[in-house]
Amino acid sequence: MAVHLNYRSRAAERGRVPDQPSYFLKPPSSLAGNDDPIHRPRGCELMAFEGEIALVIGRRAYRVTPQDGWQHIAYVTAANDAGVYDLRHADRGSNLRSKGSDGFTPIGPRLLAAGRLDPAALHLRTWVNGELVQDDTTDTLLFPFGDLVADLSRLVTLEPGDVILTGTPAGASVVSPGDTIEVEVGDGNVSTGRLRNRIAGADHDLETWGAMPRADQAEREAAWGAAYEPEPVLDMRIEQGLRDIAVATLSAQLRKRGLAQTSIDGVHPTRPGDKMVGVAHTLRYLPLREDLFQRYGAGMNAQKRAIEELRPGQVLVMDARRDTTAGTLGDILALRALRRGAAGVVTDGALRDSAVVAELELPVYCGGAHPSVLGRRHVPWDTGIPIACGGALVQPGDLLVGDADGVVVVDPSLAEELIADSAEQESQERFITEQVRAGRPVDGLYPLGPDWQGPYEQWRARRREQGDTA
Repeated sequence: MAVHLNYRSRAAERGRVPDQPSYFLKPPSSLAGNDDPIHRPRGCELMAFEGEIALVIGRRAYRVTPQDGWQHIAYVTAANDAGVYDLRHADRGSNLRSKGSDGFTPIGPRLLAAGRLDPAALHLRTWVNGELVQDDTTDTLLFPFGDLVADLSRLVTLEPGDVILTGTPAGASVVSPGDTIEVEVGDGNVSTGRLRNRIAGADHDLETWGAMPRADQAEREAAWGAAYEPEPVLDMRIEQGLRDIAVATLSAQLRKRGLAQTSIDGVHPTRPGDKMVGVAHTLRYLPLREDLFQRYGAGMNAQKRAIEELRPGQVLVMDARRDTTAGTLGDILALRALRRGAAGVVTDGALRDSAVVAELELPVYCGGAHPSVLGRRHVPWDTGIPIACGGALVQPGDLLVGDADGVVVVDPSLAEELIADSAEQESQERFITEQVRAGRPVDGLYPLGPDWQGPYEQWRARRREQGDTA
């Protein structure tokens, strides 16, 4: 039996802290020993290690108390809760194929007598190719060992020889064939020694019946953990092209294409000099209902999840129904969004701690400022869905462009032609501006009429000769 999440450091990595432990089962055939290879199935890229402390049941346990749980443990040893994230989709939650393959649970090399150990004073360390990558102690557990035994034994009879894997700390990540993982557990006086296992490639193709491996961005991020370096969510060429265009120009080009409802109305920048370009990640608030707020608003609610889900280059877009009588974001979560690499934040609700947020190097657009917390008016409900923000429909994956004039929503499929047409519009407007500054009347000049087309082309050719491509 294995615990999903149990170390505070790992919970911080995952961005959530469970109220109670949850578990999954690993088949006995997944057990392996010291120096046994761990075979990564062909077609999988996300072979992950998790150094853990394994508890071996010594006395039958059924409905024992947390105070007595440790008395039913005979031995402690080191374990590697190995798995391939490429197959998590196949048995979502149960992890059967992703973590239950033959040889995916090496334990050892020595058993330590539990009666001689303090369960709150054990030290777990993991090395990959000789480099220390996990280092934590059991005084940071969310759920102590005795609690795990008691919790499981409420409904499951634990028999001598049963093994409980007690969770992994921060630092678990991806390894490849040829890598060696070592895990050691001790208390400063005694040690299991290093459990050593080398990753090898499978010697056969995975049969094609049944679910096949697949890996998406979310699985890669989960597998790599803190070592994950995400690919840019937006092509740098598109980002720079949009960054060079005024929002007013984009708005005009969108209107020419019959898209007049792409402006997020009523929002203003906390830093008017900033330019914002990014990919939408959405969050929806619903009107406050006091009887539902504890269920949806407490703990790791949708607001906090949305922040922790942010990837570099994304803009967090909030639907607060244009209600500015309570805050939808404050300085701490704004700082966390910045640390997550957010390209900006847009809310049609209010901002708390607005002066502090304005000092952050983060473009933020809001409907106003208000000192109240969101629970005065809002329930954080869900993320990653189409929303309405400032009267505009925003889908996850849309492009958001903002400057001192406001924010517009851009369909990614239109980005390249908008960039080209906007660049031409802004070139014409620079020419027109020069003519107006020189005293020319605007009739026939603005917008550029046929009589001015020739002089404009000559002006543009001269600028190109001078090396000005703007």
